[in-house]
Amino acid sequence: MTPVLAVRDLHCSFATTRGPVHAVQGVSLNLHAGETLALVGESGCGKTTLARCILGLQKPTSGAVLLDGNNLIGLSRREARRHRPRMQCVFQDPFASLNPRKRVEDLIREPLDVQGVGTAAERRRQVLELMERVGLRPDWGRRFPHEFSGGQRQRIGIARALSLRPAVLICDEPVSALDVSVQAQIINLLWELQRDLGMSYLFITHDLMLVENFADRVAMMYKGKIVEEGPALEVWRNPQHEFTRTLIDAIPIPDPNRPLGSGRSAFTE
Repeated sequence: MTPVLAVRDLHCSFATTRGPVHAVQGVSLNLHAGETLALVGESGCGKTTLARCILGLQKPTSGAVLLDGNNLIGLSRREARRHRPRMQCVFQDPFASLNPRKRVEDLIREPLDVQGVGTAAERRRQVLELMERVGLRPDWGRRFPHEFSGGQRQRIGIARALSLRPAVLICDEPVSALDVSVQAQIINLLWELQRDLGMSYLFITHDLMLVENFADRVAMMYKGKIVEEGPALEVWRNPQHEFTRTLIDAIPIPDPNRPLGSGRSAFTE
């Protein structure tokens, strides 16, 4: 079965006065249709750099990024634009990722305008449908981002990412800037959207407890390399790499009789 997204031997280095920094070193990953792959690692391990390379926001040193079997590396702007709707991103900071001068309905509609999707009336109708789908009232469309809470702003970002009906959604620490109760609401929303729309998620995080409940598979990243990969429950119950064992051992467990890796489920609000 061909993965919807595949990364092959990806490298990304940066030149500094002290010599090159190898942020991503030979990473290979597969993401299948309808699957959630969690990319877990400490801050500075290269997770976001890898995501930027996949999205085309950062040029890798070498390697390949295959979307539906098509290599995205080295494409012209016109060719890249043709593939871009298939892969979108939900960013970490729900405020910084939104233009404060634009109204919410304009922010959500912008990808549709850029891609020239449908008529103006059809685009407006789709914006209203997207707002309802992510739990926002359609009559809030004329408001500005600063008039919303952090969780509501992240819902706006999710609606914008969904506007082009992507097959792959890259979620870069999408709940790390939110309160715990709001995190649960956003995770439940993502879970419901995946169930209804069949999208694939590359879910970037450092929160192992979040991964336990949400991911199908997990890839552990350490110093720019994937050091362990497998089904989420298998990795938690039988970690092979020292880095993975260290992270799991550091997780506080309120109920010591409850083992890690009890299965995937949506959080309760």
